[in-house]
Amino acid sequence: MILPIDRQLLQESTRLILENYREFFRRDLMPSKDSSGAVEALFNSPRVVLYAVGTIGSDHIFSYANFAALTLFETSWDKLIGQPSSESAEPVHREERRDFLDEVSRRGFIENYTGIRISQKGRRFRILDATVFNVLGSEGSYLGQCATFTDWESV
Repeated sequence: MILPIDRQLLQESTRLILENYREFFRRDLMPSKDSSGAVEALFNSPRVVLYAVGTIGSDHIFSYANFAALTLFETSWDKLIGQPSSESAEPVHREERRDFLDEVSRRGFIENYTGIRISQKGRRFRILDATVFNVLGSEGSYLGQCATFTDWESV
């Protein structure tokens, strides 16, 4: 698949996601690949990966979604990237989602998260066993949060 955006931006997002995952969980998100293959491997992974940037307590903005995420959310890169991440949840679930993300901010990560989301076409689904973690810059500055999971079910 042709990657949807500037290669340098994809490389930086991929690097941040993989390094922060390894830092928090002391294991790799996906099998080790050289940096040249990591971008394509993460983008084409069957594991859903979403990364949103923002400050603690703010409504983060989607800045990365791999192909599995775009497929699940029934959207395209151009329609998802730049959108508030809160729009991935129905209004009735947004307060619960915000409280959960605030807890991730405080703790650094949470595993085994389950929550209901909605695709761009209105299909509701439950995320099962997600891992959500803070993404930090090289000096430990907070950049945003990443969510990754492999399981979901229609509701």
